[in-house]
Amino acid sequence: MTDSAPGHTTAREPEWVRHVVWWHVYPLGFSGADVTGADITGADRSPSRGLAHVTAWLDYAVELGISGIALGPIFQSSTHGYDTTDHFRIDPRLGPNRDFDELVAAVHNRGLRLLLDGVFNHVGRDFPAFRRALSRPGTEDVNWFHLKEPGNDAAYGPNFATFEGHRDLVVLNHENPAVVDYVSEVMLYWLGQGADGWRLDAAYAVPLGFWREVLPRVRAVYPDAYFVGEVIHGDYSTIITESGLTSVTQYELWKAIWSSLNDRNFFELAWALGRDNTYLDTFVPFTFIGNHDVTRLASKLVDDRHIALALVILLTTGGTPSIYYGDEQAFRGVKEDRAGGDDAIRPAYPGGPADLAPDGWPTYRLHQDLTGLRRRHAWLHTARAHVVQLTNQQFVYSAVGRNARLIVALNVADAASQHDLGGPAEVVAASPGASADGARLVVPAHGWVVARPEYAQFDEKLGPNGGRARG
Repeated sequence: MTDSAPGHTTAREPEWVRHVVWWHVYPLGFSGADVTGADITGADRSPSRGLAHVTAWLDYAVELGISGIALGPIFQSSTHGYDTTDHFRIDPRLGPNRDFDELVAAVHNRGLRLLLDGVFNHVGRDFPAFRRALSRPGTEDVNWFHLKEPGNDAAYGPNFATFEGHRDLVVLNHENPAVVDYVSEVMLYWLGQGADGWRLDAAYAVPLGFWREVLPRVRAVYPDAYFVGEVIHGDYSTIITESGLTSVTQYELWKAIWSSLNDRNFFELAWALGRDNTYLDTFVPFTFIGNHDVTRLASKLVDDRHIALALVILLTTGGTPSIYYGDEQAFRGVKEDRAGGDDAIRPAYPGGPADLAPDGWPTYRLHQDLTGLRRRHAWLHTARAHVVQLTNQQFVYSAVGRNARLIVALNVADAASQHDLGGPAEVVAASPGASADGARLVVPAHGWVVARPEYAQFDEKLGPNGGRARG
């Protein structure tokens, strides 16, 4: 695709991405590593079960229906992984570099892809160039960062720019060619070690021109690499065309999913899906209903029955979907704005699947059913969602691809709903109690249905019956 802005081109998405459903794992938490600062009394910096623990769970992920592993930060850092101190070394808490090699081999032997988390907006205060900048203020190392006025901070010394007020996260100077060279070298190195792409942390805070400098260098060597930027809000399509990123995180849709379900009002979701349709004209968003930075879905939703509806939406709409580890078992956890406030949403996994609580397995099996549906209908990767019927508590939309379509019906009311689809349809997946009788679809209370319409009347742009409900 080519953007209308002169000189800006939307990067080609690698063909393999259209088949991916990611399992997003935060390795430090998953393996039980201590993420408190090394200078904290009692902090344990010894190796945890590490990346080998992730490797041990790959068969579980495959059985879930996953086709890619998206890792949180794995490089040496001072605490939680986002204060990197050495981008070329696996964090010692996660084991030696050879454990990464074994993980890569195990991932690829199972036909999976591997996404790494690159923190290139900022570094930790123990990053070597920053330590040198503090001790030798007249050297070139100072130019890796942004020295602010006044020149000194009582607790931290020279006053360098930090990320969103976090004094332990020092912002890099992205206009410095040495920083461009460094980040390019890091990306190339780990792609050479077997990674398939990068999630770029806090990409929204990095000047878009920086990515335009770095990414062409990397793609020149690895043309099939995938680059997804963490972007919270803004004009996603413009960010894509001006940065050269492959994709960005779809926070708009994430918010609309849980908010609509909690409010029992689908109009926000319908609006967000309309926005998603426009993004698909430019790029395929990175979609999710949970990640390492937000309260878990099972804790966010006021009604546990709606976990299934959220997953149905994720896996029947256009995007590259990601499932956050633990969500497939309906883990709970609330993010809090305090020291250690992320611990509840980044827990350790036990020794093996048999050690998981029994009440999480129905949600796991639901994930299996819906990831299977997604993989059987790979065209959903770029499917547009078109409204068929919309009320506060019922939403029927058509997921439309080229010469393919599915009907998705959602009901958050306390009574069953009925919908005339204008022609016969086959139920391909549904919650208990759903049925299709000729053209009439019955959706149970707090339930869902995915159906395949059999009628011929169909407009690829608008969906069945021009996007209008019948009857």
